[in-house]
Amino acid sequence: MSHTRRKLIVGNWKMNGLTADGLALASNVAARAAEASGAGGAIACDIAIAPPATLLREVVARLAGGPVSAGGQDCHWEVAGAHTGDTSAAMLKDAGASLAIIGHSERRGDHNESDDLVRAKAEAALAEGLVAIVCVGETEAQRDAGDAVAVVISQIDGSIPAAASPKTMVVAYEPVWAIGTGRTPTLGEIVEIHAAIRDHLAERFEGGDGIRILYGGSVKPANSAEILGLDDVDGALVGGASLNAADFWAIVEACN
Repeated sequence: MSHTRRKLIVGNWKMNGLTADGLALASNVAARAAEASGAGGAIACDIAIAPPATLLREVVARLAGGPVSAGGQDCHWEVAGAHTGDTSAAMLKDAGASLAIIGHSERRGDHNESDDLVRAKAEAALAEGLVAIVCVGETEAQRDAGDAVAVVISQIDGSIPAAASPKTMVVAYEPVWAIGTGRTPTLGEIVEIHAAIRDHLAERFEGGDGIRILYGGSVKPANSAEILGLDDVDGALVGGASLNAADFWAIVEACN
């Protein structure tokens, strides 16, 4: 793996967290980060959490001054307008976000988000100075048919803006069939997909070899070290395990 790609661990809280428990979780993560980075210490990776939009501003306040950043779980492609229930990238930025997760499989599936729509949202995030974490991944049927690589590369071509760069874009590979199921691909399968993504990014984008590729899909303390040690795995997008501060921090520590 290129030494220029610093690992990134992102906790995606999804639709979880009311005020009391959400802020307690954010405070716990912030305290662990402060302890790890105090007294001249250093944390071996970048860290971010993506709480529900209702908690974003308060979570940002809890994280202030520390090494953990916060982001949104989605954004609209327009800056403002008649889009009831949506949140724009400008609103995320105004609330203190530094990144946005775009095109998660649950958005693609539950809300029928196409590659074109995901790309428009990513462009909106980039326009506001947010880092866009664009998610790609195959279904179980697509993998069983031998189409996993082709599906993922097609999603990259359709979903990632032409202006993507290592500073503005992160790709998260999440096999749909592994998200929240407790199942994970074999290490060889993860390496195969990440290598294909890396090669394609390097071919398509200037500096594409520097774009970080995260793995997501039932990442937990028990498997994080071996997954994070694989070539071209530049971090993790963590779902369920990010709702427990100890589990999430164990994954962060696996970057060492």
